Amino acid sequence: MTDFTQTPGFTVVIPARMASSRLPNKPLADIAGLPMVVRVAQRALLSQAHQVVVAADDEHIVEACQKHGIRALMTRQDHVSGSDRLAEACQLLGLAAETVVVNVQGDEPLMTPDLINQVARLLTERPEASMSTAAHPIQSLAEFTSPNVVKVVTDARQLALYFSRAPIPWWRDGQSDTGFKALPSPVPLRHIGIYGYRAGFLSLFPHLSPAPMETTESLEQLRALWHGHRIAVHVTTEAPGPGVDTPEDLQRVRQLLA
Repeated sequence: MTDFTQTPGFTVVIPARMASSRLPNKPLADIAGLPMVVRVAQRALLSQAHQVVVAADDEHIVEACQKHGIRALMTRQDHVSGSDRLAEACQLLGLAAETVVVNVQGDEPLMTPDLINQVARLLTERPEASMSTAAHPIQSLAEFTSPNVVKVVTDARQLALYFSRAPIPWWRDGQSDTGFKALPSPVPLRHIGIYGYRAGFLSLFPHLSPAPMETTESLEQLRALWHGHRIAVHVTTEAPGPGVDTPEDLQRVRQLLA
């Protein structure tokens, strides 16, 4: 594991909302005897974060967190995105503009503490970037071509050029009558949905107008690129465990933690 003893303190905020079309009451779904959002927070507490806070939209989430010793804040229910909820949480916490905040999704109970540290450290090392995130090499054609798998391409400095649900970079000469013959080289990157921000940028982000490509791709991070902000990308060799979006995902994670 990487040594992070020199990494400045950072805050982890876990946005958690009760509404989910595919998995009702998702934050409170039981995983090996604990609500999922508590599992996520416990993983984050194993990182070197100065504090870990759940930003909830429902009192039942706050109560479940408090029952298990997890700090939780009640935020508004009408936020249109997770970044809006994060911005309110930063305001409620009184975070200074330069404070690094890592957004760990509330449906990632297998997120690795080391990856949280890496994303936080990357932002402190890259002052030209407004955000940081992570990616890992894609291992199969099925992942590469799936619109449910978000891909990212970077420049020579590991700053994101673009995120897409399409297979990028497009291998012009790598196709047959049935599709791509193999993965392109270098191996394409799968985006991991973890983000680092500075609290000052988080207060700005919800006020930026949505980007046309953000609406087309349904990828909120494209808004930052559209407005000229840079996103630094940490490439890890290992994929984190599966997130939970559907009942099938939930069962898979339950089996892994059984």
